[in-house]
Amino acid sequence: MCGILALFGANGNNGGSSYDLRAEVLSLSKLLRHRGPDWNGIKCFRNCYLAHERLAINGLLSGAQPITNISEEIALSVNGEIYNHIELREQLEKENQNLTFTTDSDCEILLHLYKHHGPTFLEKVYVNGMYAFVLYDSANDKFFAARDPIGIIPLYIGYGSDGTIWFSSELKGLQKNCDHVELFPPGHYMTGSSINKEPTHPEPVPFYKDEWFTNPDFIPSKPLDLTEFREKFEASVRRHLLAEVPYGVLLSGGLDSSLVAAVTQREYKKQGGQDKLRSFCIGLKGSPDIAAAEKVAKFIGTRHFSFEFTVQEGLDVISDVIYHLETFDVTTVRASTPMFLLSRRVKATGCKMVLSGEGSDEIFAGYLYFHKAPNPTELHKETVRKVRDLYKYDCLRANKSTMAWGLEARVPFLDREFMEYAMNLDPAVKMSGNRMEKYIVREAFDDPNDPYLPKDVLWRQKEQFSDGVGYSWIDHLKLEAEKNVTDLQMKFASSRFPVSTPRSKEEYMYRDIFSRHFPSPAAAATVPQGKSVACSTPAALAWDESFARNADPSGRAVAGVHVQAYDGDKQ
Repeated sequence: MCGILALFGANGNNGGSSYDLRAEVLSLSKLLRHRGPDWNGIKCFRNCYLAHERLAINGLLSGAQPITNISEEIALSVNGEIYNHIELREQLEKENQNLTFTTDSDCEILLHLYKHHGPTFLEKVYVNGMYAFVLYDSANDKFFAARDPIGIIPLYIGYGSDGTIWFSSELKGLQKNCDHVELFPPGHYMTGSSINKEPTHPEPVPFYKDEWFTNPDFIPSKPLDLTEFREKFEASVRRHLLAEVPYGVLLSGGLDSSLVAAVTQREYKKQGGQDKLRSFCIGLKGSPDIAAAEKVAKFIGTRHFSFEFTVQEGLDVISDVIYHLETFDVTTVRASTPMFLLSRRVKATGCKMVLSGEGSDEIFAGYLYFHKAPNPTELHKETVRKVRDLYKYDCLRANKSTMAWGLEARVPFLDREFMEYAMNLDPAVKMSGNRMEKYIVREAFDDPNDPYLPKDVLWRQKEQFSDGVGYSWIDHLKLEAEKNVTDLQMKFASSRFPVSTPRSKEEYMYRDIFSRHFPSPAAAATVPQGKSVACSTPAALAWDESFARNADPSGRAVAGVHVQAYDGDKQ
């Protein structure tokens, strides 16, 4: 992964020399250098600039960006990985035998797909990867930007008062020059002109059109085959091991990360890995995650690193977390803080890439509130809502918490091929009822002859990361907010924060810190807000009367399901 920044439609160099504007773009790109500490580059055209901060994972010697074609008329700045780039290249070379690649980067294929198929290539070609990129075709004065279907990789678009259009991996690259900033929508692309600008700004165009994703009335009916399920997930993990640098796994000891770790370890051995695969966990002293992760690591045979943090150490970095995550969402800040601390420790061991378990709970109805789903149809619609919103929450957390330290996180559950298989399963098989949540995931890997995990871990109840690191972490955050935010401040919260007004003291505390880093109302508008119980969408609050009275994002808010549930309706 990397950091990208681009400017299109500069007018008269904004009143200065071209050198001044180039220097400005480089200065803004430098704000993203934590995402790409290995190298940086910039490509300048008549009135547009593409900058790149590189984290080298593949194509170590020749993959510097922006990437250009042989004639240098097209430049590409991309953040991500294309897992099926070899297949795409072979297919394209059959159609064009004169194709010339200039780097060893897996991402260069995007440039040639654009050149061969035109700006609609993402609608025509099956690209499996996580990506956000910007491209400029100087011969036709066309810029092109796109983001992967789920939004695993962040991308923001900003509009300047002078008519310029900016793109950046993070909000911080845009706030100086843009009056209006938005999250670029996942599964969309945008094309426009930099020199011959249209009178109105171009609009994003959807390219991801799978029926489960776009048709709200579609209810899938594919039957479950446990062997097929297991093989498809193993294939996903295998694709995600594309790397020329040391890598490891984030292992919380919960089901999802443990399965990712177990399958990764098997695939790593098959590929002839000489050193032990490294696994990493963090928690407060005595946390449920640390104990479970150590048990899994011993069982599967990884070289395991357990890190402890104190509540005070977590509180000390809250401001840094909010700066890097660019959010004040309560759940995200709670979970991102330990992940932020862990990522720094992981990077210090020499790892540059890790696999993680995000996405499983959304796809397989793993959050505890799904036990209250009234029927398979409602469950499926909620999983679709959750998957569509991942870019605002868990994808944002996983990407920015790790990339704050130049560490790449990959998420095999959100592999396009595996996700499309899973989201087309009959939702009846995902219903919990009286069974453990994510029953089919557990059952698919419950092999008594060749066990993937210890039984008690395979059948361990769901813990949200912010809970699993130690229940006292959330409790202390609430106490800190109670200490720092007064009742009077809450009374006038809507006056100070008319956009995304905080509804709790904890949210007010995060909102206050966010406003110091990102003072514009447009920045605040990029952060989602809505009532939730145990990470539900607002729509799912109607499933149970108690949800409306106990809207807290912790899994302990689901009374009668979580073994450590809050008493009654108390928070």
